[in-house]
Amino acid sequence: MTVSSTNTRNSYSGNGSTTVFAYTFKIFDDDDIAVILRDDATAAESTQTKTTHYTVSGVGAAGGGNITFGTPPASGKTVVLIRATPLTQITDYTPNDPFPAESHEDALDKLTFITQELQEEIGRAVKLSKTNEIATAEFTVGAAARANKVLGFDGSGDLTVLQEIGIFRGTDATVTTVDYDARDLVKSTTAGQLNNVYIALQDSPTGTALTNTTYWALIVDAVSAATSATAAAASASAASTSETNSSNSESAAATSASASATSATASAASATAAAQAEANTLAAYDNFDDRYLGAKSSDPTQDNDGDALVAGSLYFNTTDGAMKVYTGSAWVVAYISGGSVLSLSGGTMTGNIAYSDDVAAVFGDDSDLTIVHDSGGNNNIFKADGYAFRSKANSNLTMEMSPGATKSVTLYHQGSEKLAVRAGGILVTGGVSATSVSGDGSGLTNLPATGDGGIAMAIALG
Repeated sequence: MTVSSTNTRNSYSGNGSTTVFAYTFKIFDDDDIAVILRDDATAAESTQTKTTHYTVSGVGAAGGGNITFGTPPASGKTVVLIRATPLTQITDYTPNDPFPAESHEDALDKLTFITQELQEEIGRAVKLSKTNEIATAEFTVGAAARANKVLGFDGSGDLTVLQEIGIFRGTDATVTTVDYDARDLVKSTTAGQLNNVYIALQDSPTGTALTNTTYWALIVDAVSAATSATAAAASASAASTSETNSSNSESAAATSASASATSATASAASATAAAQAEANTLAAYDNFDDRYLGAKSSDPTQDNDGDALVAGSLYFNTTDGAMKVYTGSAWVVAYISGGSVLSLSGGTMTGNIAYSDDVAAVFGDDSDLTIVHDSGGNNNIFKADGYAFRSKANSNLTMEMSPGATKSVTLYHQGSEKLAVRAGGILVTGGVSATSVSGDGSGLTNLPATGDGGIAMAIALG
């Protein structure tokens, strides 16, 4: 047969249910294929064993065949099928024997398969481009000598084994107490350089100061980080004090200040933690700075960083002399003067209280009195179970109204009852004087009347 395909591998994703996976290339033997499971999460690879884990069908078929697993590969596993032709030649040609085309083609196919598989491996190798050059890619450093070192390129661009990145040797005083090799890492225990980390530039003898730049280089400046963290904590404290006018921002600043202080303490052991504490504090101060905008002559349209305003932002208006808060759409005064508010305990109004039509003034715990102007009837309406009017001078009753009582309306003179309206008519106490009476008086009883309609004398009714 001819070999028209260069494919030597197939890969599939396991799903926990599929057991049959096709390979699309020809193999001469069921051992001529490698079956590998790769863990997608860890990249760990596991080569499967024929019969134990899978069986092979389609051996010798030009289009390939199938791999059938006993247990379906789980989700998160990648199934990789790779042709693995043995690097042997088993075709034996005997002089003067027939020269069958099929066995000869199989031998040629096998060589082609081996070539394709080698090309597949070369395709996964690190290589120079066609136009690139390298004198040698070989190195002679033994396993022990190259342990913990890195593979790199020398000054000529050739492959070589380089010094290790650095080995941490622990802590030491700033003036070292032991010898160190080049690229050793040491953390200082001396107060002035506490927790600073240095790397040896060359072999360093005992008694060499870590601050000696001929031998050592500073790579982690923990002292500066701690100083920055302390300054950050101070800034956070100042920010917390300034946030008195905004309880929400004050709480956020206090939380950030506490986080900064905690990070500052941790920075004694970790420069990275100190740097993070500084960043947190600056973020908290920036957050406060975005909430309290300071003193300004007019309503701002952006925060102090030029960003959009957020609801709850505060600033002091120097023109109006007032603290203002942003509602999310407009600036409003954040407080009103106490002198403009009438106390619940009482006070004196210096102006009128105006009510709109149909809006009532209600008095008493049980709405005992309601006064309202009725816009529909244009009437002033008083609603109560009873009314009493008294003289300002001596508190004497002048009029009482008690709807539903025996006397619904009663008029008084200097505290004495004179006229009462009741269901059956009116009750007058004392004399009644009139200059004239309409009608001839014939309907009146117990009233002597003159011919001209006048009342001749004062009378008492009832």
